[in-house]
Amino acid sequence: MSQANPIRIFVTHAWEASDDYLRVFEYLESARNFFYRNYSTPDRRPAGDREAERESLRKQILPVEAVIALAGMEQGHSDLLTFELLYAKASQRSVILLKPFGGRGVVPKAIVDLADEVVDWDERALVDAIRRQARHEETTRWDTIEFKLD
Repeated sequence: MSQANPIRIFVTHAWEASDDYLRVFEYLESARNFFYRNYSTPDRRPAGDREAERESLRKQILPVEAVIALAGMEQGHSDLLTFELLYAKASQRSVILLKPFGGRGVVPKAIVDLADEVVDWDERALVDAIRRQARHEETTRWDTIEFKLD
């Protein structure tokens, strides 16, 4: 992964840039040496019926390497989230499920079963999951804790 070859991602949406949707990009932008290209376009809802919306979602998901699924969408838009995840899996795209922000609720097993990896809202965990699922890169970062003994 480099600036010339960014990871292609899609973040699930319900045709609006929700707080969780925007928060994903805050996390990704704060990551050092992480380059991505966002293929999701929640601000461009197609005119027409439900099938026109689904076709637009298919076009957004097809070129990506990984789909970031927002579990918080399940409460108000479960049918749309399920469609996005089923299409991602049918297209052999990796799915990274972000648990509801702040631990708000339980994610249904059917949604969890569609994910390749489930992560908490943590910038490092999200970036590492994207690297693992999209490019099969292992990150071997370690935390260093310093103790001062008296």
